[in-house]
Amino acid sequence: MVLGALSQITERIRLGFGVTLMPHEFLHPARIAEKVATVDLLSRGRVEWGMGRSTPMEQIAFKVDVPNSKKKMLAACKTVVGMWEQEYYEEHSEYLDFPARMVTPKPYQFPHPPCWMAASSEETIRMAGQNGLGLLCFSIMQPLEKLAALIDIYREEQKTAVPVSAIHTNKVGVYTLVHCTESRKKFETNRVWDSMWWWYRTSAEMAHLLPGAQEKAFPLLKKQADGDFDIHSFDEQDMVIIGTPEECLRKFLKYEEAGVDQVLCYVNFGYLPQEAVLECITLLGDHVIPELKAMGASRTARSLERSIALQQAAE
Repeated sequence: MVLGALSQITERIRLGFGVTLMPHEFLHPARIAEKVATVDLLSRGRVEWGMGRSTPMEQIAFKVDVPNSKKKMLAACKTVVGMWEQEYYEEHSEYLDFPARMVTPKPYQFPHPPCWMAASSEETIRMAGQNGLGLLCFSIMQPLEKLAALIDIYREEQKTAVPVSAIHTNKVGVYTLVHCTESRKKFETNRVWDSMWWWYRTSAEMAHLLPGAQEKAFPLLKKQADGDFDIHSFDEQDMVIIGTPEECLRKFLKYEEAGVDQVLCYVNFGYLPQEAVLECITLLGDHVIPELKAMGASRTARSLERSIALQQAAE
């Protein structure tokens, strides 16, 4: 288990499950409770627990009840939390028949790790807010301006949230590609544009979406094939954070203004050479993070520090 290994070579960074697949057909809730709690113990309370439903293609392969998959995800979440909070847990419900058993280990954090939900559609984003769950999403899938509007919807739902777990999480974590370099002249030699498109294309392939769904989730594939897409749009619409330290700083501040609490930075992607990745990490650590702290953007600075530290540990 990667997170278990990382728990032993790191000391302060948070370790996130992003995500465990919750519909019961994928994995029994008891197994999820066990593995998340185990990493929480090994890391002495540094786990963030994310949940999701996967894609229709994978759901069909595991015979998931797709129409009810969201209900089952929330039901499984309640089950996992119950197994953590109660010494003996028993459930006889629509989705699970489980006799009284002691599910161990229990988490290190009390009462349990923070809970997050992966979401891309407005419907699921509303669900995350309504149930007091943290929101996990991608910025590279849409312009930052559009994402900001969805974050506003999430915050509005949080005002009347009925938390599905014992911990009410009202935070937004956004995953994006980050490349910081001394000069944009290096973009071509570092193959930055090719690497961004590699990420988008590969993500579409790995999503295993059904025909029609892929075009909806990844509309740029057809636009690019038709010659109607400019790769620079990723940068111009702030879907990614790339540029000089000064440019990256401005983009990070835009993300904070949009309501993002944690920027999950992916700096090693596509065809980027190792020396370019190391330069990016150095520039972010030496220039961008100190400036963010000095300007009062503390939550963005902390999330950037965690992202860099985690990728250094993984390397």
